Amino acid sequence: MITLGIDTSCDDTSAAIVVDGRATLSNVVHSQIRLHHPYGGVVPELASREHLRNIEDVVEEAFLRAGISLAEVDGIAATVGPGLIGSLLVGLYYAKGLSYVRGVPLIGINHLEGHILSVFLEKDVPPFPFVALTVSGGHTSLYHVEGFGRYALLGQTLDDAAGEAFDKVAKILGLGYPGGAAIEKLALEGNREMIRFPRALLAPGSLDFSFSGLKTAVSLFVKNWRESGERGGEISEADIAASFQEAVVDVLVQKVMEAVEKSRVSSLVMAGGVACNKALRGRLIEQASSAGVPVFCPRPVYCTDNGAMIAVAGYHRLSHGERADLSIDVRSRFPIEDLVPIA
Repeated sequence: MITLGIDTSCDDTSAAIVVDGRATLSNVVHSQIRLHHPYGGVVPELASREHLRNIEDVVEEAFLRAGISLAEVDGIAATVGPGLIGSLLVGLYYAKGLSYVRGVPLIGINHLEGHILSVFLEKDVPPFPFVALTVSGGHTSLYHVEGFGRYALLGQTLDDAAGEAFDKVAKILGLGYPGGAAIEKLALEGNREMIRFPRALLAPGSLDFSFSGLKTAVSLFVKNWRESGERGGEISEADIAASFQEAVVDVLVQKVMEAVEKSRVSSLVMAGGVACNKALRGRLIEQASSAGVPVFCPRPVYCTDNGAMIAVAGYHRLSHGERADLSIDVRSRFPIEDLVPIA
């Protein structure tokens, strides 16, 4: 089955062609980083307009690179949520148009399901069941994955997502947008043990996350550090970045390993934009390996938002007979537990 996947959930316009949910023929992503950089974050209205300008060209480029035509596509999958309403509407309604004109089956996809299943675009894939950590600018959640379309929420952020915390701390330090890559780069020059920022582990046994307190602690520290005239002294911005990143990594890895132990699974998946962070990947692989648990991570191009992962999720739902009619709409909030399980 050949599936066209379309994702416009935030600020990347993406389309991909995937065969049988495994082989990527093309994956085109148009980034809006330059557009939003001056504002220090994504401006929803600007993002929507940029999607409108680029969606047709991106989809056409996906077909060109794949070397096929729309007539050869068996199904169309488009993200319907969670995400920015204006952005989601562009991708979904473009997909609706293609589906209606060509008579191709359509399916709406949960963005988080796409992230979880992005690992199946790789050669080595995890056996079911496994624990999945989805960690990005908008989401930080842990799931017990029993099979395709069968997910149980184990824990989630109660406030800021990890990626959101990276962006906010980067803004505090004046590093610009996107913050994740900027913090990671600066942290390489710093001492991660210089400052002991708080780790919010919440109640004993809780698998939920909280990063707002850490963000506030960094903000207050930087304010006092600048006002006291210590800038350029013993503690550097690189030390602050490294210490902040260490706090995030500590919490994520500890919670993930607790989830693996409680769920008694034999494999672990990490996906989402923050999964590109080398410090996080390295620590998680190190601790999981010590426990005899293999870690499966998609390559970076499949960690950030992309149409290929949406095509994978679409393939599994379409192949089990799911179809969406043209009345389907987008959802800014879309808990993965609301999904219909795949039989």
